[in-house]
Amino acid sequence: MKPKLFGSSGIRGLANKDITTTLSQRVGAAIATMNQGGQVVVGFDARISGPMLEMALTSGLNACGADVLQVGLVPTPVTAWMIGETGSDAGVEITASHNPPQYNGLKVFNREGMSLTIEEQLATEKVLEEEAYEWSQWDAVGSTEEVDAVEPYIEMLVDSINIDNETMVAADCFCGATSTLAPLAFGEFSLKSNIINAVPDGTFPAGKPEPSRESLMRLGRYMKSLGCEVGFGFDGDGDRMMPVGADGSMVNPDMALAAYAGYVVERNGGGTVVTHVGASMNVDDMVRDAGGKVIRTPVGDAFITEAMARHGAVFGGEPVGAWVFPEHHMCPAGVMGALKVLEALEETGKSMEEFISAVPEYPLDRVKLGCENPQKPMAMTLIAERYQDAYRNVETISTMDGVRLEMENGWALIRPSGTEPLIRITVEGRTMTDVEDIMDRGRLLVKKVLGEL
Repeated sequence: MKPKLFGSSGIRGLANKDITTTLSQRVGAAIATMNQGGQVVVGFDARISGPMLEMALTSGLNACGADVLQVGLVPTPVTAWMIGETGSDAGVEITASHNPPQYNGLKVFNREGMSLTIEEQLATEKVLEEEAYEWSQWDAVGSTEEVDAVEPYIEMLVDSINIDNETMVAADCFCGATSTLAPLAFGEFSLKSNIINAVPDGTFPAGKPEPSRESLMRLGRYMKSLGCEVGFGFDGDGDRMMPVGADGSMVNPDMALAAYAGYVVERNGGGTVVTHVGASMNVDDMVRDAGGKVIRTPVGDAFITEAMARHGAVFGGEPVGAWVFPEHHMCPAGVMGALKVLEALEETGKSMEEFISAVPEYPLDRVKLGCENPQKPMAMTLIAERYQDAYRNVETISTMDGVRLEMENGWALIRPSGTEPLIRITVEGRTMTDVEDIMDRGRLLVKKVLGEL
């Protein structure tokens, strides 16, 4: 069974329409009920609706006996880390990540500082659907306390990351939550840091807070004007980062993930790395060559962190820049990720370009085919049953998130869109000829199945 309210990144929608104060209060009451009161950390990103939703969420938590530690405007990983730091039972970041300013959401964490597992999401939704809230007596309602989370988080970064070089580095905070962390954190190291758009503003005047190839061109121009060696773009809630090279161009996300995964495995003398079904096979190459193994999950950091905990992984992440460092906490962390990359560059004595140079870059293609939402389940069932009509050389098949077919010369991922009436096909091959062949077969398979529905 899939959760109805929770998506791959928590609960998300339009502020004051989908994500209302009423919903926030009910979610707060459900979290407190699930934890028999307990203590809950609450933070929010730069969005205008954040403080409003914080008050509603807190009232629901208090009403069912939970004590609330309000950490204010902080990146998502800071809220998640504070759960373990304070011995709390849960945490919530009020955020819609990289979505436009009219959106907001509730990202809920368990006592381990991880996004709720599917089972935990379903259990929380059951309380909401049945309105089975355990309201406290008048003299047992929870308390609320404002606490500083940024300073202790920075102390943790300084104590655990070694950077001594005076690297010329730049970063773009996109007026998001990292504005409260990145300038202070970078300033604690010997770095010559240059940070732009580091004033939190929920209207996002610097543009959509998502570090993409296009949006990072501004940072790239800034870096080149100063002669910076490396740069980083952060998303709206600070759980993602994207590196930019000295030439001002965004580093290939899959290559950056693969290079760092291989680096971590080599330094650990082996180990497991977790990524999702859509990540490049160059992650497998780099991890295997370093003496480790890769486990793949459905798309979404909640699936990745759950698998990391289950398998004792040394590293995990998604190509969108959501990297997880389990030695610190089990939530993707943008500013930490940037500092970890800088630490790796210093330790290896390499530039960003040199760091990823050993990673193979494979050609990739994506197409989308129209498919009405009610047809998606049957379409995916038929694709999983009939893939051999199109592919004869499949070595492994996974149906954990769509249908992923692995072959010696590449792979295909066929999965339904979660937001549009589409089926998406992603193909990666060792050569462009391989990509074209695998894609042609996948397209024909999907069209044949859709034609029968």
